[in-house]
Amino acid sequence: MKLTNFALLAGVAGLLAACGGSAIVEPADLNDQRVFFGFNSSEISEDAKNNLLGQALYMKNHEDVKIQIAGNCDERGSTEYNLALGARRANAAKEVLVNDGICAKRISTISYGKERPLVQGSGEEVWKWNRNATTTVK
Repeated sequence: MKLTNFALLAGVAGLLAACGGSAIVEPADLNDQRVFFGFNSSEISEDAKNNLLGQALYMKNHEDVKIQIAGNCDERGSTEYNLALGARRANAAKEVLVNDGICAKRISTISYGKERPLVQGSGEEVWKWNRNATTTVK
């Protein structure tokens, strides 16, 4: 009987995964958690949202943790433009956490624009990594 129930649950879990079930996973650590953005965008993708909801789960389970979210950009665009875009990215990530119940006072944001690239170089294969919001524990 127990084996049958387990098999049924495993089948349901497999079906949910195949149908695009939730991909929310609590990370072991929040340091250097990153969500990535499209070119010239601060829109949160489904993958980014799932990552951030995992971060929110971590913060719910560790109520003493405070974080900083840093918005980053690729090398294209002016310094001023990228600082503003980085701020929008950091704030978009923060908004997901706050909307999931995390106190806004536990989250600070900063924009580094294009000044702190994750990967050095040029071209889309590099730029896609530099368009991010990076979480660190404070």
